[in-house]
Amino acid sequence: MSARILDGNALSVQVRSQLADAAAALSARGVQPCLAVILVGGDPASAVYVRNKVAACEKAGIKSLKFEYPQDVDPARVFERIAALNADSSVHGILVQLPLPPQFDEKAVLEAISVAKDVDGFHAENVGRLSQGQEAFFPCTPHGVMKMLEAAEVPVKGADAVVIGRSNIVGKPMAVLLTNAGATVTVCHSQTRDLAAHTRRADIVVAAVGRPRFLKADMVKPGAAVIDVGINRLRDGAEAGKLCGDVDFDAVKEVAGAISPVPGGVGPMTITMLLANTVESARRAAAKAGL
Repeated sequence: MSARILDGNALSVQVRSQLADAAAALSARGVQPCLAVILVGGDPASAVYVRNKVAACEKAGIKSLKFEYPQDVDPARVFERIAALNADSSVHGILVQLPLPPQFDEKAVLEAISVAKDVDGFHAENVGRLSQGQEAFFPCTPHGVMKMLEAAEVPVKGADAVVIGRSNIVGKPMAVLLTNAGATVTVCHSQTRDLAAHTRRADIVVAAVGRPRFLKADMVKPGAAVIDVGINRLRDGAEAGKLCGDVDFDAVKEVAGAISPVPGGVGPMTITMLLANTVESARRAAAKAGL
């Protein structure tokens, strides 16, 4: 029996409708949620990501501001823009699209964004608050995964969970969120010995390793929930140009109990949680202003 498909497109439509209502209510109180996006250089993938984020904002009633800079821009100009946006009370979220050109110190750029406007959840203070289980802006992709598990009523408390990948953007915060939700978490990566031994006992597997169809059916416990965070474009053979995830979807869906597809799984939820963080930032600003 094939696994239940965790449809990120459908869930994102539902959540974005709720966010649009929340944004409208805030706007009626005089606080329109606003996201500022900074794009440096002409990377095609980054341009597409930014365009999708801006379009999603518009549909949800969130104001968006976009600032574009050439590839060879002096980093000082971008830092000046971030400082101005930090000081602008009408802006509730600031996002700098990664990756940045080599003249930038990405860590310094992320740290320059106000913690209160760090809707990507990458600032060290938000990361620290997350690790302590305090109120924080969660990184959008792991946050989206948790929302998918919740919506699908996948039991997390007490579950054995394996996260494949240890990046600061997905793997590490994913492990913390699962831990905070009561799961027993193992983080696996390129140096893990006998990775399959870990994944075969997991009730939940989150694949974020960046390798096409890496997770095979014989690595998955029957009935497990499998979340595919990977986005890979195949280069060879008849499937050249096709998008696929880190999971061998066609094979694993015959073993797993629930599985997210690529595309149409985690991707739409990543942008949705960016919108959610922006609306939440605006809500906090309104509360602070007594509105």
